[in-house]
Amino acid sequence: MYGYLLWLLILFPFLLLSAWASAKVNTTYSKYDRIPNRSNMTGYDTAMRLMRNRGINDVSVERVNGKLTDHYHPTKKKVNLSMSTYGSASVGAVAVAAHEVGHVMQKKEGYIPYKIRHAIVPVANIGSGLAIPLVLIGILLDFLIETTPWGRYLVYAGIIAYGLATLFMLVTLPVEFNASRRAKKMLVEDGILSPDEVGGASKVLSAAAMTYVASFLVSLLFFLRFAFIFLSMLRRRD
Repeated sequence: MYGYLLWLLILFPFLLLSAWASAKVNTTYSKYDRIPNRSNMTGYDTAMRLMRNRGINDVSVERVNGKLTDHYHPTKKKVNLSMSTYGSASVGAVAVAAHEVGHVMQKKEGYIPYKIRHAIVPVANIGSGLAIPLVLIGILLDFLIETTPWGRYLVYAGIIAYGLATLFMLVTLPVEFNASRRAKKMLVEDGILSPDEVGGASKVLSAAAMTYVASFLVSLLFFLRFAFIFLSMLRRRD
């Protein structure tokens, strides 16, 4: 009981960090989405120019519903920009659009962390969905049927699955930070933002990066918790 309360006390600050990061990216983007860029380039214009100037002609730019739902789909060769980015000529919009083009450039240049992340996406998606049910069912079986090892096997499988999801989040960090560095460089090189406007773009991208850091820390904490539960089960068996 005390161990569980201690776990909650440790977890709580990380959940607060995650909530703060999510609120921060929304407020920061909203602020710089109200500031027009001097080149009057929209998110769509930005993505198209950056790719065209770098010899990328086989990736389309599409509009998707939502706010800050922007993403690059490498299989379909699409840069999907949200409604808040696609037609907006703000500093925030071009920063987000350039970030997604940063991912396009990572794929084109064979950026190693990007290749690793792309390779483990299917496994990580499955793992994140199955991990917690496997762990919970495994713990229940271990307490109810102590004569079989199946409970431990399920917990072990759940920990591996969650570990893969956590690994995906870890690899995501350098991918996202690198895409943001590329974005700021390209925006200045192509004359979309002047050097004094890049500060605002940098704040938008840094706020977005914090959401990935917070998500990774929460995931890592759960992974360590599951590992501790498994070790406790082994000790109890012994």
